[in-house]
Amino acid sequence: MKIKFLRFCSLILIIPFTAFSQLATKDFLAANMDSSADPRKDFYDYANGGWLSHNPIPASEPAWGIGNLVEEELYAKLRKINEQATNSENPAGSDQHKIACFWTAAMDEARANQLGLTPLKNELELIDSINEVQSCLAVSFALRRIGVDAFFDVSVSQDEKQSDLMSVHVGQGGLGLPERDFYFNPELGVAQIRKEYVAHLARMFKLLGRSGPESLTEAKNILLFETALARNSRKLEDLRDPEKNYHKMSPASLASKYTPLVAWDERLAAMSLHPEFVIVGQPEFFTGLNRLLKKTPLLVLKDYLRIHLIAEYAKYLSKSWADEEFSFTGKVLTGQQEQRPRWKRVLDSQSDAMGMVLGRIFVQEYFPPKAKQRYADLVKSIQSAYRERIDRLNWMSQATKAKAREKLKKMTAKVGYPDKWKDYSALVISTNSYCENMMNAARWQFNDMVSKFGKPVDRAEWGMTPQTYNAYYDHANNEIVLPAAIFTVPGECDGDLDDAVVYGYSGASTIGHEITHGFDDEGRQFDAAGNLKNWWTKEDALRFQKRADVMVAQFNAYEPLPKLHINGRACLGENLADYGGLQLGLDAFMKTEQYRQGTKIGGFTPLKRFFLGYALGWVYQQREENLRRKLLSDVHSPAKWRVNGPLSNLDAFYQAFGVKAGQPMWRSHESQVEVW
Repeated sequence: MKIKFLRFCSLILIIPFTAFSQLATKDFLAANMDSSADPRKDFYDYANGGWLSHNPIPASEPAWGIGNLVEEELYAKLRKINEQATNSENPAGSDQHKIACFWTAAMDEARANQLGLTPLKNELELIDSINEVQSCLAVSFALRRIGVDAFFDVSVSQDEKQSDLMSVHVGQGGLGLPERDFYFNPELGVAQIRKEYVAHLARMFKLLGRSGPESLTEAKNILLFETALARNSRKLEDLRDPEKNYHKMSPASLASKYTPLVAWDERLAAMSLHPEFVIVGQPEFFTGLNRLLKKTPLLVLKDYLRIHLIAEYAKYLSKSWADEEFSFTGKVLTGQQEQRPRWKRVLDSQSDAMGMVLGRIFVQEYFPPKAKQRYADLVKSIQSAYRERIDRLNWMSQATKAKAREKLKKMTAKVGYPDKWKDYSALVISTNSYCENMMNAARWQFNDMVSKFGKPVDRAEWGMTPQTYNAYYDHANNEIVLPAAIFTVPGECDGDLDDAVVYGYSGASTIGHEITHGFDDEGRQFDAAGNLKNWWTKEDALRFQKRADVMVAQFNAYEPLPKLHINGRACLGENLADYGGLQLGLDAFMKTEQYRQGTKIGGFTPLKRFFLGYALGWVYQQREENLRRKLLSDVHSPAKWRVNGPLSNLDAFYQAFGVKAGQPMWRSHESQVEVW
C-alpha cells in the first residue's frame, strides 16, 4: 500500500502553487529542482529540493508535500458536495440527506460543547457497573460494537489459507501508543513521548473529575498495564510473516490453552458469531494477557476501558476533550502546532464514517468513464512488463516461473470506483450530535463486518473510498485497487505530461509498486487464488530470501534521525515494491516512442525525466516528531529513502546521471539488490 497520485485534467481545481503552475513558461520538473545539488550525491534533494525550500510545512500539518496539495483539492470538492446537500431538500434516507445531517451536526461545535460527555453516557455507565473480571470482559466485547478494541483485536476477514471463506481472527492489540516499540525504545525523543503520554492521560482523568495526584497515579497505572500488553506483543517486523501469524484452533482450545479467563464461545456469540474455529495471530500474546487480567486490580482495568472509550471519541466531543486529544496525538506524536480547521476535520471523520456514500457523488462529478479506461490500460502495460521480466530472471527455476506467471495473469485491477456500491440504507445519521453519528457509523461498520461471516466472499468490495489518495494490493483477492483520487495532481492536466513523467510518476511508483506487492516478501507466500500456500521450490525461496536480505541490510543502514534507523525488515515489502515498481515502469517506458526518439524536454533526456518523474511523487517533508513516530510504527520508509534507496540499485540510473564508483548514490554490484 502506498500514497501516490496521477493526473487527469477534469479532476483539477487550479490553486496557487508555483512549482506546478509554470508549465507554459518553464518545465515544472525544473521548477521543483535544486540545481545546486548533485544528483550523484543526493538525488532526492536534486529533484525536489527547490520545492521543499519554498514550501514550508503549515502550522496545522505534521508534514507537507504533493499529497497534501491533492488533499486540498479534494477538501474543496467534498466541502462543496456537503454544502450543496445541506442547502437542498433531500428525501429522508437518501445519500444527500445523510451527508447533510452529518455535516450539520459535526459543524455545530456549540452543540458538542453543550453535550459534553453525554453521548458516551450509556457506555460510561456500563464500565461503572463492572464488578469483576468477567463483567469487565463482557463490557470490552460490548464496546467493540462502537469501534473500541480493548485488550486485543477481533475481526471477520478472509481466511489466509482459504480465501473464499470469511473467518474470525483474533490478535494482539489494546495499546494506546501507536506501536509496541514506543513502550521500550530508549531514544530520548521516544522516552519523552512516554512521559507526555502519562501527562496526557492524567489530564484526561482530571477532565473526568479526578484530583491531580489521583489522576497522575491512574495515568501511570495505565502506562504500566499497556507496557505489559506491549511486552507480550510481537514486533512490527515479526507481524509480516503470514505463516507464523496463522494459528487455526477452536474457540474452546483458545480458551483452554491460552486464555482460561475468556470464554470465547460465549463472548463471540454475544457478537453474533458462532465459529467452529478462529485464526489466532499471536498465541503467546493471549497467554500473557490472561496472566495480566488475573493480577491487575479491577479499578485499573475499568480506567483502561474508560480511557480507550474516550480516546476513540474525544475529537467528536466538546472542545475541551477535542483539544486534549490533539495535544497528544497532534502536537506530541506528529508535531502539529495547531489543529486543522474544523471543516477539514469533519471531512476526515465523514470519510471514515460514510466515505462510500460521499464517493458515489464524488465520482459522478469528478471522474468520467474515460479516465477509468485510461488507467486500466496503463495497468495492462505494466503487467505486460512484469511478464517479460519474469521470463528474463536468471535465478528462478522454470517451475516457479510458471506459478509466478499464473499469479500475474489472474491478478485483477480495480480502477477508479466500485462497479457495485454498498448498501448504506441501514446507516442512521441525524442532526442530534457529531459523536452519536460517529458511534452509529461504527455500529454499522461492525454489523457489516459480522454479517459477512458464513457468507460467500464479496470480491467486488472495495477497502478504500474513491476519494482516497492511496492504493493497495490485496493478497486474499490477488488484486490491485486504485481509487479515483489517486489519478490527480495539482495544477496539471494529463495531456500536458510527457510519457517519461507519467511512466515514472504513475506507472512505476503506483501501479508497478502495487503489482510488485503480490511478489514481495509477504505477497509471494500467497498463490494465484489468494491462499497462503507455498508455490516456490525450496531452492528458489532461499534465493529470494538471500536477495531480499541485501535490501534489508541496505535500509537498516539508513539513519534518518540520530539513533533511529529505518527498520529494514519491517519495511522490506514496501522497499521491494518501490524497487520493483521502478523496474516495471522503466521497462514499459522503454517501449514508448518518446524513449526511442530520445528528444530532450526542458533540457532533460527521456531517461532523466523518467527518474525525475518518479521523484516527483515523493515531494514531501515532515516534522521531526512525525518522522520519529513513523520510524517506529510505519512499514514505509521516509520519502527521501524511497527515492534514493531503490534508485541506487539501478544501473540505468547510473547511466542517466553519470553516477560513478565512490559517489553517495553508487553501490557496488555486490551490494546492489537484484530480485524482480
